[in-house]
Amino acid sequence: MSLKISAAAAVAALSVLSAGQAFADAGLAKAHIAAIAKGDVAGIAADYTDTTVFEWVGGPLNGVYTGKSAIEGVWTKFAKVQGPLKAEVTDLRENANPKGTTVTADVKFSGKNTIPVRYVMTFRDKKLVAEIWQIDPKLGKY
Repeated sequence: MSLKISAAAAVAALSVLSAGQAFADAGLAKAHIAAIAKGDVAGIAADYTDTTVFEWVGGPLNGVYTGKSAIEGVWTKFAKVQGPLKAEVTDLRENANPKGTTVTADVKFSGKNTIPVRYVMTFRDKKLVAEIWQIDPKLGKY
């Protein structure tokens, strides 16, 4: 009987840990999106590591960028051209386990241009280690 209680307690503890991590990483994702909208390049870059991989799919910045410095350069170009933006986040979802969290969202950035993005971010130890920025003209029309 005590073995069943211990197993149940372990499952409950793991569930709480995963839920807590997911909540915190969703907050990191929202803050990252807000920094992009503000054009806060230093704030954006603070989320990365030297090994982060960023895939920008579509548009003039299309490419794969690796490392904090290279990614910061991309966001510097983006912020300079776009200026301040409004970010509308829909369909934000997170999937977490003790090793990390993946957050996906549909984001429509509006300002000089409207930029519909399907966003995928993977966090490990509160750092953004993988990011996909998919320009999606049909966003919200599926």
